[in-house]
Amino acid sequence: MAEEILNVENLFVEYSNVRGKVKAVRGVNLKLYKGENLALIGESGSGKTTLGTAIIRLLPSSGYIKEGRIVYKGNENGYDISKFSEKELRQFRWKEIAMVFQSALNSFNPVLKIWDQIYDTARSHGLNNRSLVREKATDILRYVQLDPERVINSYPHELSGGMRQRVLIAMSLLLEPKILILDEPTTALDILTQRNIIELLRIIKKDMGLSMLFISHDLSLAAELADRVAVMYAGAIVELGGVEDIFYRSRHPYTLGLIKAVPTVTAGFRELYSIPGSPPDLISLLPGCKFAPRCEHKEAGCENEEPLLVEVNSGHLVACFKHKEISNGR
Repeated sequence: MAEEILNVENLFVEYSNVRGKVKAVRGVNLKLYKGENLALIGESGSGKTTLGTAIIRLLPSSGYIKEGRIVYKGNENGYDISKFSEKELRQFRWKEIAMVFQSALNSFNPVLKIWDQIYDTARSHGLNNRSLVREKATDILRYVQLDPERVINSYPHELSGGMRQRVLIAMSLLLEPKILILDEPTTALDILTQRNIIELLRIIKKDMGLSMLFISHDLSLAAELADRVAVMYAGAIVELGGVEDIFYRSRHPYTLGLIKAVPTVTAGFRELYSIPGSPPDLISLLPGCKFAPRCEHKEAGCENEEPLLVEVNSGHLVACFKHKEISNGR
């Protein structure tokens, strides 16, 4: 059995809003194993980024963890991150768990050179020797296939989008964390740059053995890089399994809808499928299955009771009352 490095237990995250409480993450249970790549996929607004930022306690000021535990097991003793003080969090982030955010340009201070931002990160974790930090930064920038001397003396706006993304990845690896969370790592990049980033992430996994959590709506990225895939809808995980299970033996109608909505380049022309309706209002959630109003397989009981995740095969879980019929009728 693979060894756990992170265990999210019954996590609920909410945002305060003038209309009420936004239930962004609802009862998520998720395990990440050492050396594993886990992809988190779903539509915009499904709770993916909120889950990622909750894990490292970087929620916006209006967000808070209502209930649940986030247990990090990278060291001998397990730590509940949800109970950390601000001082403990500052030492924990980037050293144990690092995160590469979606917008590379917005992740940097525009008036500081890349070197200043790298050194600030190192110094906040006790690395005060400038020459040693400079040497380490040079090595890691070269590792992500950048020219260290050019990049390290540049301002963020002087770098291309792909270069900024590589710098972010380099900074996330600077303190040798055990877990790397990547939020839409290839968004807003051209297709060739996306391919380069994907290859870089594959090399990092091979060389460093990190555990990675990919947050993405790009199913091709999940299929190529992930060992397991978790599908989120309306703040909850509705299907979880290996890549083969999710893409070839999926049991949830929402997962099927996502896969059918992706254009194919290997088969003949077909009309793209679109999941009918819109995602639910996370402030005024209706009872029952949250996907039921959009589901082609729903029956009377679906709108009265919300299904729980059940194991349909080894390691393959799905939250749907009709999972047997959906599998057989695909």
